[in-house]
Amino acid sequence: MKKSKLLLFMLVSAFILILAACGGDDSSDGNTSDGGDKASDGEKDYGVKYLSILTGGTQGTYYPLGGTFADLISTETGVKTTAEVSQASAANMTALQNEEGEIAFVQTDIAYYATEGTEMFEGQPIDTVSALGALYPETIQLVTLADSGITSYEDLKGKKVSVGAPGSGTYANAEQLLEIHGLSIEDDIVAQNLDFGESTDGLASGQIDAAFITAGYPTGAVEALNATNSVNIIPVSAEKAEELIAKYPYYATDTIPSGTYGLAEDVPAVSVLAMLAVKKDLSEDLVYAMTKAIYDNTDKISHAKGSLIKAETGLDGIGIEVHPGAQKYFDEVNN
Repeated sequence: MKKSKLLLFMLVSAFILILAACGGDDSSDGNTSDGGDKASDGEKDYGVKYLSILTGGTQGTYYPLGGTFADLISTETGVKTTAEVSQASAANMTALQNEEGEIAFVQTDIAYYATEGTEMFEGQPIDTVSALGALYPETIQLVTLADSGITSYEDLKGKKVSVGAPGSGTYANAEQLLEIHGLSIEDDIVAQNLDFGESTDGLASGQIDAAFITAGYPTGAVEALNATNSVNIIPVSAEKAEELIAKYPYYATDTIPSGTYGLAEDVPAVSVLAMLAVKKDLSEDLVYAMTKAIYDNTDKISHAKGSLIKAETGLDGIGIEVHPGAQKYFDEVNN
């Protein structure tokens, strides 16, 4: 009797061990909860888990657009994508080089300087970044108060003028426009290195006479200034615009329409373009999918600049290498 009970106990124990072993094997083979190394059913595995879009300050245009782009890319590719606050163009190019993000907003001129190793990137070219696509114009606005007495670039001589931080896109724009008009930052004006908000505050208080602001119009900081002080935008003549573009081909002619900031007439101006840059080592399939997610869904962009983002102009003004994935998309839709 004792032998029978012992035998039964041994059989039951062996059966339990076999069940446990089978259950452990099933769990091991199907485990995908360790960060998603395996793509979910129906989703393509692009080899990355997350993407970061480097934008700019929260009060600018890049940040809200970046949030929309992040949502579109996440939805269309299945890769979780987030928009990150940053110091904008020049800092974004350096951050991509340092692998602190995968996608970034940048001005076309800054992207060109970075890849060529000129201006603020003198002697330190960035060779790990390529273009995804152009977005919309960023107008160089020389802002003054209507009663300042300043009506032309020549009137800036001896005046206190905000030109942006050294090394910024605005600073380079200011330097080149002043040069075309026969002026220099060092010798002909009293340069002030202020951001957009500080510039408009300085104009309102009388601490500065004019300010360069490179941004899509209408720019919030300038609109806020115009709410309390009538503003004026100094024009760039067709002749000077042509001269500027001949020397710096990443510029384009632009017009700030009447009614903007209460302007009575259209103001001729010049602009660079906002664009998206990406790390070169992102796969062709992924960049194709990201490009398609943005340019096929521009009707879902609620920001005012969304109407200017079009596949047919996606390669305009770009002076750097285009990522093969983006080039594939634009070849498909534009041919």
